[in-house]
Amino acid sequence: MKLSARLQKIADYLPEGCTFADIGSDHALLPAAAVLTGRAAGAVAGEVNDGPLEAAKRQVASAGLGSKISVRKGNGLAVIKAGEVGVITIAGMGGALIAAILSEGLDKLKGVQRLILQPNVGEDMVRRWLLEQGWVLTAEEILEEDGKIYEILVADRLEDASSANGEIYKERPIPGGLRLTKEWLILMGPILSRNPEDVFFAKWESELDKLAKIRKQIGKSGQDSARQKEAELDQQMNQLKEVLACLRKDKP
Repeated sequence: MKLSARLQKIADYLPEGCTFADIGSDHALLPAAAVLTGRAAGAVAGEVNDGPLEAAKRQVASAGLGSKISVRKGNGLAVIKAGEVGVITIAGMGGALIAAILSEGLDKLKGVQRLILQPNVGEDMVRRWLLEQGWVLTAEEILEEDGKIYEILVADRLEDASSANGEIYKERPIPGGLRLTKEWLILMGPILSRNPEDVFFAKWESELDKLAKIRKQIGKSGQDSARQKEAELDQQMNQLKEVLACLRKDKP
């Protein structure tokens, strides 16, 4: 069973022999592939919508994995019991939704040692949630597949979480006299920004394009509030351009 590059990256971060819950599992491709390859011992595939739920059940049945993968209908972490799994994966949703799912299911995170999260947008919201809840970001990946750019965030429970997070999000200098503040690190990724790849720059150039389009639309308004918004966007874009230019100089 061949996974997409995005799902394969997620699978690679599953600890060997783990039991995990894949929330919003869609067709249960990740759980099926992980169990078939022996990467995972078992899994829960959670899905709230009937169509994907039935597709997941068919996938698991056709692979002969009914005894190792439990397909369950439910919203977010409602599909698992506290202490049932050691790892949770959530992929293909917005960052705000991922953070909400984790917040609403805090009681279900007992015993969970790793979170592997792939937000489609709002990665900073996920990083902020992890930081506030005492999870330590141990790995970040960025990749392009089929014309889309994805970020994967891996967070672990560590005894010295506060100290580790203090170091990870410590303000650091970059060429050009700028400093990457904690807020910039939350936005861009403390690990991704340390050794930025071409796809990292492609993502942020795309973000600049989006901001430019928003500014152009606002420019058509004659309201005073639009002028203020234009000024704010100009400042935001100029700061981002400056940071990207400095990070390019910092690139080995």
